[in-house]
Amino acid sequence: MKELLISLASGLVENPDEVTVTVDEPNAEGVTVYRLHVAEKDMGRVIGKQGRIANAIRVVMRAAASRQNQNISVEIE
Repeated sequence: MKELLISLASGLVENPDEVTVTVDEPNAEGVTVYRLHVAEKDMGRVIGKQGRIANAIRVVMRAAASRQNQNISVEIE
């Protein structure tokens, strides 16, 4: 899952070397939080107009997680 998020974000940004993902342990509800970090100047590319790209990334990640019976959340920092 982490590799999928990295590949999605790396394709969008100008500096793919600065894309990192940290994974938190599942919380009480069993939700694993993936935290996406990109360069400051690439934030607009990852978020998109009105958050459309960010929402699309979250949808793809949730769909992939559901195939593996996981509950995830993606936060862009």
